[in-house]
Amino acid sequence: MTALRHPQDVLFEEGDAVPQLPVCDHYCGVEVRMRKSLQLQAELGPVFDVTLDGEDGAPVGGEVEHAHLIAELASSELNAFGRVGARVVPFDHPAFVPMLEVLLPKAGAQLAYLMIPKPRHFDDLKHAADTIDQLSTQAGLQRAIPLHALVETHGALRDVFQMAAHPRIESLSFGLMDFVSAHRGAIPQSAMGSQGQFEHPLVLRAKLDIAAACHAESKVPSHCVVTEFKDADALRASAHRASRELGYTRMWSIHPDQIRPIVETFTPSADEIHQALEIILAAQAADWAPIRHTHQGRVQLHDRASYRYFWQVLQSAHRTLAPAQQPTELVSFFTSHQD
Repeated sequence: MTALRHPQDVLFEEGDAVPQLPVCDHYCGVEVRMRKSLQLQAELGPVFDVTLDGEDGAPVGGEVEHAHLIAELASSELNAFGRVGARVVPFDHPAFVPMLEVLLPKAGAQLAYLMIPKPRHFDDLKHAADTIDQLSTQAGLQRAIPLHALVETHGALRDVFQMAAHPRIESLSFGLMDFVSAHRGAIPQSAMGSQGQFEHPLVLRAKLDIAAACHAESKVPSHCVVTEFKDADALRASAHRASRELGYTRMWSIHPDQIRPIVETFTPSADEIHQALEIILAAQAADWAPIRHTHQGRVQLHDRASYRYFWQVLQSAHRTLAPAQQPTELVSFFTSHQD
């Protein structure tokens, strides 16, 4: 009997694989909040990342001291799943190298990624990545730490496809507040809100360009914050539009109350999971030849083009649902087919 072939071996070419990141990226910079966020991650599991913020979270002039705290937390038992990252200061900030000289030797082996804010253009990002890699080598690290970057300047948006193509980049995020502010009042304050950020043409254009660049280069587009953190309905609506209309597969959280709604909204529905399981299992049994499948009374033909979509639905469900919440068939599939 011929062994069943894994979808990842059949459906994708080399270089097509997208990093499998949690759908929520939670930012925190004050020590008590950082510790509480890590405790919440230990409770919920690695369904969200924790980014310890050394830029906005650090007092002005105290960035290096804050880096010591970040390194301590990232290398402690509180980092239970290896899904803790750190945001450093921009490349042209005088504390950029000193922060890395603290973080890399002390916690470089434990950090899931480094976030680089405010690159003014591609060259800023390239030089930042080169500096990080050089300092990582000097620190004796045996791995290249994945890099994320914030697109929040005019130059970065202009160079976004080049930035997404950089081999060290894993994910690009949209920096809404700084992007709006960079227009010097030409974009109204309302465009920073949960509704206005999906309506203003310049903001919408930026979001679409970032998502398109990331998908073109098999990178992860991460959606910006919703500042109305007490308005759960506004958050869910924003997360739904980001994921279903704009193509984002990850979103920022700035308050613990935002984590669960983001994860839930980005998780495929039970019907989507059931449909994807049926199609992928049937396709695998047919050795990935075309199949006929009936869903909600409609008979449809599927082949490898649609198989890729449904496999990604299953990957998303496996990544965002706790094992106890996953259908038995989904758990069995990923248990018997390790990526």
